[in-house]
Amino acid sequence: MPPITHLLFDCDNTLVLSEHIAFEVCAALANEILKNASIPKTYTGPELQSAFVGQNFSGMLSSLQKTYDFNITPAEHDAYITREVEAITQALSEKAEPCPGVNDELKKLKQSGQYGLAVVSSSAKPRVMASIKKAGQSEFFAEENVFSAMTSLETPTSKPDPAIYLHACKQVGKKPGECVAIEDSGSGTLSATRAGIWVIGYVGPYEESEREEMAEKLRKNGAEIIMRDWKEFGECLKQIEAMDTTQFLKLL
Repeated sequence: MPPITHLLFDCDNTLVLSEHIAFEVCAALANEILKNASIPKTYTGPELQSAFVGQNFSGMLSSLQKTYDFNITPAEHDAYITREVEAITQALSEKAEPCPGVNDELKKLKQSGQYGLAVVSSSAKPRVMASIKKAGQSEFFAEENVFSAMTSLETPTSKPDPAIYLHACKQVGKKPGECVAIEDSGSGTLSATRAGIWVIGYVGPYEESEREEMAEKLRKNGAEIIMRDWKEFGECLKQIEAMDTTQFLKLL
């Protein structure tokens, strides 16, 4: 396999403990949308997170419409997206925290200078920038190396579509096989593997009782290595680098 030169990090619950904050905001908006559509269903933040983890809010809106058989206009869709981005960006700028141990690993990577570092997220870029700033990670990621499926692409999309990973590879000037992605969700893992990128699946943010189930889901979606704590990152990366292309092809 070609040498690994770039590391592509998911943001939410991989770099930054942000999902619980974001989904509380999303749940309030989702419940408003369902109420306006005369649908007697409400979500708590954790319920919405369980159902839609890894999707951005645009993806959630599409899924809600399919699940409950209703439609909103394009103008309503755009208005809700704007409200979601503004509300979550504000909340994360006040409350976001780094995943335990990740900043220490980022410091080591920066000091080594061996790998290029980028963020590849489904979330809107203003939200991602607010998250990494509050989490003390801005020094590790230049703004031009932060990529959003919602705002970096000509046609917005969401993971598991591989488009954002392919876009990120193109922008940093690397082939997918030269990159490793770190992902905590099934949809994110599938997005990266569909793009031809090696994946380290991270289950640290999940409750202890959920980790093995989530690890199996990430494996099924293409993650060859499972990381339970950021202290394991160096060894996980070594394991990826020791693999050959035939092992990866078995995952596709």
